[in-house]
Amino acid sequence: MITMNKRIFSNVVMLCIGVSFAAPALSADNKLQKNKLVNVEKEITLEKIMSDPSWMGQSPMSSKWLPDSTHIVYEQAQKDSTVRKQFRLDTRNSGVKEVNLAEFHKTKMRQITYNGSQSKAAYVFAGDIYLWDQLTSKVDQLTATSDSESSPQFLSDGRVAYWVNNRFVAVDPNTKVTNEVFKVEMSKEPEAPKGPNDIIAEEQHKLIKYVSKQHKNAVERFEHNKEINSKNKFANKAIFYFGEDNVLNEAKVSPSADKAIIVVSKRTPWRDSSDVMPNYIADDGRIEIEKVRRRVADAKPVQQEFWLVDLQTGKKHELKINTLPDFDKDVLRSVKEENAIANGEKYVSKKATRTINLISDWTWSQSAIQWHRSGEQVAVMFESWDNKDRWLATVDFKNKKFINQHQLHDDAWINYTFNDFGWFNHSNKLYFLSEQSGYSHLYVKQLGKKNITQLTAGEYEVSNVRLSNDDTSVFFKANVNHPGEYHIYKTSTGKTNIEKPNQITKLVGLNDYQLSPDESKLLIEHSSLLKPTELFLIDLKTGNTKQLTDTVSEAFVTMPWTKPEIVAVPSSNTDKPIYARVYYPKDYKAGQPRKAVIFNHGAGYLQNSHKGFSGYFREFMFHSLLAQQGYVVMDMDYRASKGYGRDWRTAIYRQMGTPEIEDLVDGVDWLV
Repeated sequence: MITMNKRIFSNVVMLCIGVSFAAPALSADNKLQKNKLVNVEKEITLEKIMSDPSWMGQSPMSSKWLPDSTHIVYEQAQKDSTVRKQFRLDTRNSGVKEVNLAEFHKTKMRQITYNGSQSKAAYVFAGDIYLWDQLTSKVDQLTATSDSESSPQFLSDGRVAYWVNNRFVAVDPNTKVTNEVFKVEMSKEPEAPKGPNDIIAEEQHKLIKYVSKQHKNAVERFEHNKEINSKNKFANKAIFYFGEDNVLNEAKVSPSADKAIIVVSKRTPWRDSSDVMPNYIADDGRIEIEKVRRRVADAKPVQQEFWLVDLQTGKKHELKINTLPDFDKDVLRSVKEENAIANGEKYVSKKATRTINLISDWTWSQSAIQWHRSGEQVAVMFESWDNKDRWLATVDFKNKKFINQHQLHDDAWINYTFNDFGWFNHSNKLYFLSEQSGYSHLYVKQLGKKNITQLTAGEYEVSNVRLSNDDTSVFFKANVNHPGEYHIYKTSTGKTNIEKPNQITKLVGLNDYQLSPDESKLLIEHSSLLKPTELFLIDLKTGNTKQLTDTVSEAFVTMPWTKPEIVAVPSSNTDKPIYARVYYPKDYKAGQPRKAVIFNHGAGYLQNSHKGFSGYFREFMFHSLLAQQGYVVMDMDYRASKGYGRDWRTAIYRQMGTPEIEDLVDGVDWLV
């Protein structure tokens, strides 16, 4: 019971949950489910909702298109097993077959990538590289080693390249001829044997001819081998050295294989020796001491080094961050001045180079380094260690320096998501997401021009951007109609006026999507307030929607769940309402005294008052149980929650705990 305000909180219980459960996503109202609906009244019990969740059904997971744009594969958990089964679904007739283990190399595709014409796909399975031919649907194994190959990419000359043990290797799919393009070594560059470096060594060389001759011979051999490598292309092995104290952070090679961007940083321990925790329930019944993540306060900035490698000349050039605007700005000046005053001191502001590294986005499958398809341009996204600035820069290859194309500043902090960016396929244009308007929106910039073009605008958030192959349109996910209702949209890249984007999905709830490789269809993962995630198919030519899977159990469907209402609670602190889910008892009447419970979602930056199935699936069931017992349950997206724009997200900056409690008090007042 919370007692800070006895009048308000006397009949309200606060459930504070700090960490969300890892749960299968859940889905929506649909035609296939109607035949399962049976008017059976059941009592929701604690034993049932807290038991093994397999009774709810097995929602499809890890769904993705196969390169033929006709078949989809997805996984399902199995009762009493940690191993998932994979299924292959034919979108033409919705036929489903379990994938045999012997066929996994054709369906378990990781890091899939396509060539420019979309006629071939390369991917990783079990540490080897495979090639899928779109015309014949033939799968060809390009590597068969005990090493772990990764990051396949198509080169401009048709070869497929990949990384293995810090080596960039290319293979000709037709001839199977394989060659190492270059290697990255985390060591010092070999040097000629050094001469005497002190008086005793000098005397040895003067007095003992054998010693001096041995040294002379070693130098000659070194210089001779060096000359062979420089003049004989068959002997030359392109190796680039980056120091024995460094680690490789990122490496991206141009499609033309003539240049690469290499990022390294100093080798530092990630955790302290004291970052340990006892595990009291180890397999053998004894206590085991396990290494755990470091304490947040122990994290120290480590500056990355950025290198442009010229694979034609064999030279490398360091790219400095001092060409980025505000690279040395004292962005924490106001905070430091305030702290100094509190301590009776005076703060003197000084410019100093900030730690600026590749941005890290938790939601990404892309790299922070993006080469243009032509290989003639590259874009890099950076973020400062202090989290105040994000830069999108290109590289001036002639002058060996970064050129800033866009800077996003936030007095609070740069978001760890909404950072999608990339190149247009057929022009020197960049597209990227930015919260500069207060909401995540899509922008385009032509290289060489100062102005940027905004493609979307409004009080909604754009994410999951996918540019069409012909550059004419872009697909994305957004909550245009309601903060908790996510649909898939399409808009033109050539618009001069910002218009409301074209809504593709009609299913109300949460929708995620994957565009088919041939761009004719959308695979939709959809859930609603009372239904777990199911797969749907949208034909982009006809607009028709078809449900592909029906996996929720009858036991779950027939349970008398309480469907929450999404309400907008007036805020006494902002001009925006606080959206909340409210679970009413079945016999609820307005004005009738009720006990109430407020559930606090965790994770900080998370949205739970949406129209899809809650990631807190056990809590959703528990809320229904409470409503069955006569309680009113409220689940609020207090300030700092996701889905409501930048200002809502950063409201807790330097006052964590205050806005959330203020919003919860407003929620209690609304309940009263």
